[in-house]
Amino acid sequence: MPARVFPQLRKAISDLNPDHVRSAAERYLAIRIVAAGEESYRAIEEFLSPARASKGRRLEQSLVLHRNGDMASPDRFDLEIYEAGLEAPPHAFAFDPERPERVVEEILVRREELGLALARMFPPFRRRVTARVIATVSKENALIAVASALPNIAPGLHLVPWAITEATSDTALLTVNQIRMLFLLAAASDREVGYRAQRAEIASVIAGAFGWRALARELAGKIPFGAGLIPKAAIAYAGTWVVGSSAERYYRLGYGYTRQERREAFREAYERGRALVRRLVEAYRSARGQAVASLRS
Repeated sequence: MPARVFPQLRKAISDLNPDHVRSAAERYLAIRIVAAGEESYRAIEEFLSPARASKGRRLEQSLVLHRNGDMASPDRFDLEIYEAGLEAPPHAFAFDPERPERVVEEILVRREELGLALARMFPPFRRRVTARVIATVSKENALIAVASALPNIAPGLHLVPWAITEATSDTALLTVNQIRMLFLLAAASDREVGYRAQRAEIASVIAGAFGWRALARELAGKIPFGAGLIPKAAIAYAGTWVVGSSAERYYRLGYGYTRQERREAFREAYERGRALVRRLVEAYRSARGQAVASLRS
């Protein structure tokens, strides 16, 4: 385990603040519901707030959901959900009882910034938000692995929500991004967020980071002419995917993947990651070839 990675990892972790994730998840929303009658109101409310929710959570949800015309309604709403078929303003979302999941998908596309708060409060949003977190962070980590070898291939990588510096190793960056993913998954799953609350999961991520690094170096070393970049980045993608998927199950059910399940999940994610990275590398090489040809002409 390279000694130089420890101070880099400590510095990167110190810059990662779980309070930012916690505040986004605990944002107090106001949602307006507009329907034609009692039965329609109940259909929307029961979809968003299933009967299995605890009494305390259902009370909290009732303070967030406001029927049209309620005396206690706020002046402004974060979201407005109308029964399908009713005349609604452009910013509102339509609830179709025949396809109730569609309103979740549309809200998360148009109001992505509310995803964590909605997932924490309302179970129908949870699986989609956690799946999106895992997919996004896995792709970010593949890009980090690629950028460490081909910096020009990922010019938008500075948009990742924490600093990337030349002095920080890719191992430290990948690890910190996985820890950030754990914060996001816990928040979306209505679990406690923070270093103390998630110390076991974070310790597992840090311990596993150098195993992924060793595997990536072993594979990369066996493939000549720099082609080892693809397995290296695919491992970053797959390792992150397995960490996230196992954590999501743990927060949802109370237990993560078995060793065999981790192997199977890694194998499947590795193939997806390899295809993703191959596309990125091919696009990079094509663009570079065009640039060289343009200069020569």
